[in-house]
Amino acid sequence: MTGVEAPGPQPVTGVRSTRQRAAIADALAGTDDFCSAQELHEILKGRGESIGLTTVYRNLQALSQAGQIDVLWDGSGETRYRHCSSGHHHHLVCRSCGTTVEVQADPVEKWAATIAAEHGFTDINHTVEVFGLCSDCQGCQRN
Repeated sequence: MTGVEAPGPQPVTGVRSTRQRAAIADALAGTDDFCSAQELHEILKGRGESIGLTTVYRNLQALSQAGQIDVLWDGSGETRYRHCSSGHHHHLVCRSCGTTVEVQADPVEKWAATIAAEHGFTDINHTVEVFGLCSDCQGCQRN
C-alpha cells in the first residue's frame, strides 16, 4: 500500500452536487460507450449504490441541461448517455451494434451558421448524429 488514495467522484460543474449525481457522473466517466438510463441504473446497483431509476433519469436530465453529458437518440428511439468530452462535436453511430465515434465537422458548423443567418436566427445550437453501418457490421452483413 502506498498511502495514495484514488480520487473519488469529482463535483459536476453547473449543477448542484449530490451523492447520487456524483455517482452517476462517475459511472458515466468510467464507460467509453453510450448507455441507457436502465443500463446505468444496473451499473450503479452493481457498485452497491442505493438509487432508484427515477432518480437516475432526473439526474441525467440535469447533467444534460448543464452540458456535462452527451445525449444520443439511437435508431430504436431510445435515449442513451455518455460522459461528455470537451469541445463541440458530432457523432457517427452504427445502426447495428451502436458503436459511436466522435467527429469534428467544420462544414456542418459553417452550414448551421449560414442557414441560421439566412433565416435571421442568432445564438444557435445544434446536434448532429449520422447513422450508418460501421466497418465491422458491414463485414458481417456481407457474410
